Amino acid sequence: MSDGTGDKIRGTLEETKGGVKQGVGDLTGDDRMKSEGMLDEAKGKAQNFLGDLKDKVEDIGDDLERKNRA
Repeated sequence: MSDGTGDKIRGTLEETKGGVKQGVGDLTGDDRMKSEGMLDEAKGKAQNFLGDLKDKVEDIGDDLERKNRA
């Protein structure tokens, strides 16, 4: 598993956790819980972006390596 994949998995889990916290905050009227959920979701999205970026860099490196061998 590449570093990017691990980041995407962690990001998705963080986003899911954030969504759950937001839902609980909405149901209970707990603005702090809702805010924490929004923050967790944003962190998860950033982590997913980082994972995508790492995968793209790895793909570019692989392409360059293949071209150098040819």
